[in-house]
Amino acid sequence: MTSVEEPARPGERIRDAARTRAEILDVATQEFARAGYDGARVDEIAARTRTTKRMIYYYFGGKEQLFTAVLERAYGVIREAEQQLDVDHLDPVAAIRRLAELTFDHHEQQPDFIRLVSIENIHEAHHIAASEKLGKIGSPALDVIRRILASGRESGLFTADVDAVDLHAMISSFCFFRVSNRHTFGALFGRDLLDPAQRAHYRAVLGDMVIAYLTAERTAD
Repeated sequence: MTSVEEPARPGERIRDAARTRAEILDVATQEFARAGYDGARVDEIAARTRTTKRMIYYYFGGKEQLFTAVLERAYGVIREAEQQLDVDHLDPVAAIRRLAELTFDHHEQQPDFIRLVSIENIHEAHHIAASEKLGKIGSPALDVIRRILASGRESGLFTADVDAVDLHAMISSFCFFRVSNRHTFGALFGRDLLDPAQRAHYRAVLGDMVIAYLTAERTAD
């Protein structure tokens, strides 16, 4: 008696498609981070997944759209972490330190994100600018920073005339540099910025630096 395979049910097909897309994005993230946009090959991504080049084009449309999808997911991870950040119960100083620590931890744990952002900057943010999803995703961290700054100024703790975007850039730049420039910094100065023994030190330095700026005494012009 010949057995006939039961066709996959709609729910199973959807789950299979979601798993396939996720697997493609996982491998594509690694490949783009390793080789850059120009150096990455869809053939290589297909060879490392349980699918074909044709199916990658079916799911994503092409290499450019695949890279955009990789960026969208990478930014989505940090945005989700920002949305879950709860600092409303903390005083402004502790709250801004916690936000800085969140960025510090994320950038350290996601080196591929750092590489992808560096690659996208080489391409002058072409893919981000064209992405409707990234255009709407914003940054929950900015809303949190605005609330913290307002609270800090109202209480008299914060004296700096800085907006949320500038402060976000200040925090991100330290965290980004520590990962992106690890090797060149180490070659030039003989210090590994990702040395586990120095992690707590650098994490504290970031918070201290930001808080010192926000709370410094300022003389009138």
